Amino acid sequence: MEKLYQIYQIDSFTKERLTGNPAGVITNADGLSDQQMQKIARELNNSETAFIFYSEDDTYDVKVRFFTPTKEVPICGHATIAAHYARAIENNFGTTRVLQKTGAGILPVDIIRESDDYKIVMTQGEIEVHDALSVKVQQTLTAALGINQNDIIDRWPVAIASTGHSKVMIGIKDIKMLHNLRPNMDSLAKLSNEIGCNGYYVFTMNQNETPMIHGRMFAPAIGINEDPVTGNANGPLGAYLVHYGLVTHNGTLFTFNIMQGEAIGRAGTMEVQVKIRNNKPIEVKIVGNAVIAFSTELTL
Repeated sequence: MEKLYQIYQIDSFTKERLTGNPAGVITNADGLSDQQMQKIARELNNSETAFIFYSEDDTYDVKVRFFTPTKEVPICGHATIAAHYARAIENNFGTTRVLQKTGAGILPVDIIRESDDYKIVMTQGEIEVHDALSVKVQQTLTAALGINQNDIIDRWPVAIASTGHSKVMIGIKDIKMLHNLRPNMDSLAKLSNEIGCNGYYVFTMNQNETPMIHGRMFAPAIGINEDPVTGNANGPLGAYLVHYGLVTHNGTLFTFNIMQGEAIGRAGTMEVQVKIRNNKPIEVKIVGNAVIAFSTELTL
């Protein structure tokens, strides 16, 4: 029996259509097979598409699955913002908290009503910050990015960090260099298979400015040459900065703003909040706006 599916294209981390990070959202995905979801994600061709399912028990409110054009991933920041923004609009929610079941576990999402619109706060998953990558791996990585070791911020580790979906953190000194990067995507994809991490977040930082971070994220191993504005890069970045003692904070909370996507004409912003205990990150949240670019229906 055919079913009508509701599809949205949501631009996350922005209030201006056709900027920020676009995500597909299917708000009534029950009944879709894995193969159908992968085909829809490929057809929409966003970096991620979110598929929302009804809860099967009382431990969570909705289940959300995330697909890139080529594979399923456990969690996605901008598609989480998009998914819950679409649900809020559809259901005319007030301010509320939703528990979403994902590949990274059951995680809270706060929907904050502001007049006739919404802000979405995503609590991210388990924090992991690793030791610096080996010198050999770093040499391969810098060659793939077209930079050298002297371009990396002095004594800042090039290391993998995760809040549910891992990224390599690479802090560089110069914002002009950041915007002029032209990575070798084949080399980055090959390296991902070797180190078990599919994304590379290259960023600059100035703690005395707002936004504090400007960044670019490359993940060719999962079909995303460059992602415009990435929750699952900037959340782990916050954990990384606190873990390695690279920023000043009050001992309980570190909050900062980022801008990403400028180099590809899809600039967007988000706030990152890192809860701290004993000088270590214990919880990460990302805060973002969204806007519906368009919606349509699909019968399958």
